[in-house]
Amino acid sequence: MCYIKANLKSLKTFNDPIYGFITIDDELIFQLLEHPSFQRLRRISQLGLTNLVYSGANHTRFQHALGAMNLMKSAIQVLRSKNVEISLEDEQAAKIAILLHDIGHGPFSHALESTIVKGTHHERIGLLLMNKLNEEIEGRLSRAIAIYKGEHHVKFLHQLVSSQLDVDRLDYLKRDSFFTGVSEGIIGSERLIKMMNVNEDQLVVEAKGIYSLEKFLLARRLMYWQVYLHKTVVSAEFLLMHILKRAQDIDDIKTSIDGNPLGYFLLHTDDLNEVEPKEWLDMFLDMDDFDVMSAIKRWTKHPDEILSRLCRRLIYRDLLKIKPLEEPLPESEIETLRTNFARLNNLSLDGIEYLIFQKSVTNRAYKRNSESITILYKDGHVKNLADAASIFQFGNLDEAETKHYLYYPKGFNVQ
Repeated sequence: MCYIKANLKSLKTFNDPIYGFITIDDELIFQLLEHPSFQRLRRISQLGLTNLVYSGANHTRFQHALGAMNLMKSAIQVLRSKNVEISLEDEQAAKIAILLHDIGHGPFSHALESTIVKGTHHERIGLLLMNKLNEEIEGRLSRAIAIYKGEHHVKFLHQLVSSQLDVDRLDYLKRDSFFTGVSEGIIGSERLIKMMNVNEDQLVVEAKGIYSLEKFLLARRLMYWQVYLHKTVVSAEFLLMHILKRAQDIDDIKTSIDGNPLGYFLLHTDDLNEVEPKEWLDMFLDMDDFDVMSAIKRWTKHPDEILSRLCRRLIYRDLLKIKPLEEPLPESEIETLRTNFARLNNLSLDGIEYLIFQKSVTNRAYKRNSESITILYKDGHVKNLADAASIFQFGNLDEAETKHYLYYPKGFNVQ
């Protein structure tokens, strides 16, 4: 993919529904925005199949990346006002690092990473793309890549890009709340940014912002259960994963979607960590949400009965039913359910595991020992948020919360 040169002759302004006007006044950042690898994010949904539950959730990773960069600009302005030294070069690099932080996401990213894009992760793909872009523009992204990787000598800049209180989370919680209409996710991102400071090269939050932090953690927990891990959203994502897994087992699948880059990944089932990126990276960049949904729409008429059933369910939103479980069922009970369903519907057992299965999902709002959020008090001493915030006295937000579900077709009695 060739690089497109773009010249910034005047200020470029985006009208964002969350922050209003976002102005781009940096030529290098504008060039990155115009690059095909970044423009692809316009065709990658931020929340995948969540619009099957919340119909307004159609925003893109392009919008999120712009929003996160806007918050990075605000954070740097706040820190400078508190006499934190940040050079112009570091400011530009930090903005680029957060702008490109999601560039490695593919369509329905988490579902693909669990099925056909194996052995790798969107963060690794993102780094491959950053390095590729860096070669195209003669090393001008080196500082941004160092910040992204946590290798730059100014450590708190990496925390603004990736931590438990980074501008990534501050944007996606507020943005996803807006587009889904889930008001529990609304956070005071501006207030949190104004409370940020730096202590011994570590990002901290001033003690007077502790209640805003508590609201942030509660909002994050609620957004995970109500949006990201909503049982129906998860049902749709498992359906997509099963479609892709089933398609991998069908010999003629590539010819059924000839010309679609998805076909490459269906046929190449090797661990991508063991394959040279030059063999698959450009193909990955050619793939977006439309390629995946186009293939699924075509497969609704595929002769493989299980594949066509799964695809029709997703296309027409005939999702699997969900039964909450206190504990996972014994595998023998699941096998009995599958056998009964196959008998009642005159089907073979082949592929029934895609229609009847159980899964567990886990949510943790805060990780106490993993780049924890630090509170700075007026006398200069610091404390882990989990030891300072009163909400931890009433709920174990730093403990994993797991829910178990049984998935099965409508009309089938599982008792």
